[in-house]
Amino acid sequence: MPTYEYACAKCGETIEVFQSIKAKHVTTCPKEACARKKWGKGKVTRLIGTGAGIIFKGGGFYETDYRSESYKSGEKKATEAKEAAKKKTEEKSKSSSKEKPKGKSSEKKKK
Repeated sequence: MPTYEYACAKCGETIEVFQSIKAKHVTTCPKEACARKKWGKGKVTRLIGTGAGIIFKGGGFYETDYRSESYKSGEKKATEAKEAAKKKTEEKSKSSSKEKPKGKSSEKKKK
């Protein structure tokens, strides 16, 4: 059941009422919530609230849950291709780091 906000026209008080969607709207300011010393029976108007978020639990609520088989196979091929390319670049970097740099040798001269 949702919580609705109402504002009183006479006392200016904002109240929250926890009621069913099918229940009738509050029309007068409740005596216990009224800010006036003497209850004025002010007319209330329902405020537009942000409401609460709806949480769907379980599977089947996302568009990715019901992908077609052709889409799934295409995604699988794409991820395999990415992994193969990654392995290839790793192998190239390993082989290039194993090569000895060309240049002057670091042999020590004997005295």
